[in-house]
Amino acid sequence: MVAFTLVESVRMAGYALATLGALLVFLEFFQQPSYINYDPDFDSYNVDLSPQEVRQYTWIGRVGALLAAAGFAIQLLAFFL
Repeated sequence: MVAFTLVESVRMAGYALATLGALLVFLEFFQQPSYINYDPDFDSYNVDLSPQEVRQYTWIGRVGALLAAAGFAIQLLAFFL
């Protein structure tokens, strides 16, 4: 009984981490890039691009991917327990 509870707890922790990581990666997709500016007076977008300032990913996406990977690793561990 105790081992079953431990396995279920580990599995649920893996689900929680993977869900939180997936949510953070999902939020990463909806961020406006730093090099795009919106001008409401003219209803237009400006692209001010210099290679030194471009960031492809933010910390939200990186942490989300790490949490999702850790969650799946914990689920795999629970499978083998």
